[in-house]
Amino acid sequence: MTPADLAALLKTTAAAVLAEHGLDTSALPETITVERPRNPEHGDYATNVALQLAKKVGVNPRELAGWLAAALAQADGIAAAEIAGPGFVNLRIEASAQGVVVTNVLAAAADYGHCADLAAQNINLEFVSANPTGPIHIGGTRWAAVGDALGRLLSTQGAQVTREYYFNDHGAQIDRFARSLVAAAKGEPAPEDGYAGSYINDIAAAILAQAPDALSLPADQQQETFRSIGVDLMFTHIKKSLHEFGTDFDVYTHEDSMHTSGRVDQAIARLRDNGSIYEKDGATWLRTTAFGDDKDRVVIKSDGNPAYVAGDLAYYLDKRERGFNLCIYMLGADHHGYIARLKAAAAALGDDPATVEVLIGQMVNLVRDGQPVRMSKRAGTVITLDDLVDAIGVDAARYVLIRSSVNSPIDIDLALWSSASNENPVYYVQYAHARLSALARNAAELGLAADTAHLDLLTHDREATLIRTLGEFGRILNTAASLREPHRVCRYLEDLAGDYHRFYDSCRVLPQGDETAGELNAARLALCEATRQVIANGLTILGVSAPERM
Repeated sequence: MTPADLAALLKTTAAAVLAEHGLDTSALPETITVERPRNPEHGDYATNVALQLAKKVGVNPRELAGWLAAALAQADGIAAAEIAGPGFVNLRIEASAQGVVVTNVLAAAADYGHCADLAAQNINLEFVSANPTGPIHIGGTRWAAVGDALGRLLSTQGAQVTREYYFNDHGAQIDRFARSLVAAAKGEPAPEDGYAGSYINDIAAAILAQAPDALSLPADQQQETFRSIGVDLMFTHIKKSLHEFGTDFDVYTHEDSMHTSGRVDQAIARLRDNGSIYEKDGATWLRTTAFGDDKDRVVIKSDGNPAYVAGDLAYYLDKRERGFNLCIYMLGADHHGYIARLKAAAAALGDDPATVEVLIGQMVNLVRDGQPVRMSKRAGTVITLDDLVDAIGVDAARYVLIRSSVNSPIDIDLALWSSASNENPVYYVQYAHARLSALARNAAELGLAADTAHLDLLTHDREATLIRTLGEFGRILNTAASLREPHRVCRYLEDLAGDYHRFYDSCRVLPQGDETAGELNAARLALCEATRQVIANGLTILGVSAPERM
């Protein structure tokens, strides 16, 4: 019996109890809360539904809890129902009912935990979108991990998700990048506002290998040659690094295309038609203050060039015209102003601002022995995706970046996250999977197989705890997806791994010596296989490998 099954039972039972006592059944809440008590002695699950209802229906909460407990005690799968405190109901589940969770996991396999709650959502998920002026820095690497995991997580809940990279190949930063490449090719210092790092010299040399006469071209053609080839080489490197990190995109959209295709002009014309555009001081402005922004935004500057927000407007409109009904933007810590700006842009274009969600990620620091680490040689003082992977590997890098809420800065202890110890969270979870895989191999060598026919034999406290944790997986995924918090999956997996290790230390799974394998061994093997499956499912969502040997 999963928490969802129990919530449904509670709702049906509560409705029957209210009707039996002539009370208003419409007072029932839409969602019945079911939680695991912190103290296992209080039962397997607890609910506060009597406290939720009592005032609405005019009954003492403990009296209502007593009616509910009496009715629930007669329900299939409920071993006991007891009143606690001011009106809580504590429940104990029969072993046979708990065993259904194991059966469900094995039947659903890789789909266990999935649902269709978000099937109506067609989501454009834009993340990383680093400028192609250098390698991806560690802040962008955090989004590469979290964004990819969020996309996988939303998909498990039925959403259609398109992962998109907005390729910022338009504007002043690209001009500075091109000038830096030209200077490097000539053996000159980088311009004062340019880019440094050995990668600039590498790209400049690669450009000269492709276009040996580039430096002999007129200045404007020279700049354009270094710009176009340099951006292409840099972006090729970015895509390669992301792919090796396990993050791939469905769509790459070029910012420059918003301007060259007329998309910017179309967006401005639409805004002009609906009265959201006005002229002032020789510039064209968008009335974003009318839609919650703190100030109006310049769309076309007084020199006739489009401001950055012009591309944002065109890009949002482009997404909506491609059929997306939710646009999620994952941006860096210095982009808080974009929240109101993008929502105002959506409203100005006639949309519900809720079609835009902006997630802001905080900073990432590397530390060793408590001291900050500055390790990049290729990118000057910037720490890159490649630096982090070189230091701790892809699995640990993804896991540590996903494991904390994006609202919190992260200090990554390189010694901890590169260690093969239980103090390293990703090692702890992966080791549980490897241990379970080894157990399955050993069972096969003994000719033993998992069997769900006698799951009612799983009555040990450690077995019951492990089963209840397995039953929580679907709720964890649903909550994590709705809150856009994939870190909840990491924390769940660590709890599950801990419950498994404690179970294994207390409950013998395989017979030893001259012992004869029996129904209990087969039931425990089924529980172990279900646990392995859920760990594998969770690691897949995180984009982290589930090793069979370590």
